[in-house]
Amino acid sequence: MARHVFFSFHYERDIWRASQIRNSWVTKEDQKAAGFWDAASWEEVKKKGEIATKRWIDKQLEGTSVTVVLIGTKTNTRKYVDYEIEQSHKKGNGLLAIYIHQLKNQEKKAETKGENPFDSLTATVDGNKNKFSEYSTYDWVDDDGYKNIGAWIEKAAKKAGR
Repeated sequence: MARHVFFSFHYERDIWRASQIRNSWVTKEDQKAAGFWDAASWEEVKKKGEIATKRWIDKQLEGTSVTVVLIGTKTNTRKYVDYEIEQSHKKGNGLLAIYIHQLKNQEKKAETKGENPFDSLTATVDGNKNKFSEYSTYDWVDDDGYKNIGAWIEKAAKKAGR
C-alpha cells in the first residue's frame, strides 16, 4: 500500500541527501514499490517566520500517515525537527528515523553520525511519559534503504494503526 509521507530533516545541511532518499522511488521499476509519495516542500517557508513555519508544517502533515526523520550530523539541534516529530506523534502518524550521514552530499562528502532526535524527546500519554526512542531507526547505507524504505514505512504505519 502506498503511503503519504512527511520527511523531517535539517534543510540547509541535508537537502541534497534528503532529495536522494525522497526521490529514490523514481528509479524503481514499479514506482509504488518504495511505498510513499512525498508530501513536503520546504523552499520558501522559513522566510515567513516561526508561526507561519509551524502552520506550514501542520498543513504538510495533513493527509500523511508516516513521518520519516532523516538524521544527519546536526538534525537533533533543529527546533522544527522536534516540532515535526511532536506534531506527527500527536496526529498518530507512524514514525521512523533513518541515519543519512553516510550518503554523500553535492561535494561528494559523507559526514559524521549525528544524534537521534528521538533519544531526547518524550510524550505523555495517559499520564505516562514515553520516550520516542521506541520508534525504529535505520541506516540508509548499512541497512540498504534504497531497497527497504517501503517496508520500513509500512511497518511504521502498521505499528501506529494506520
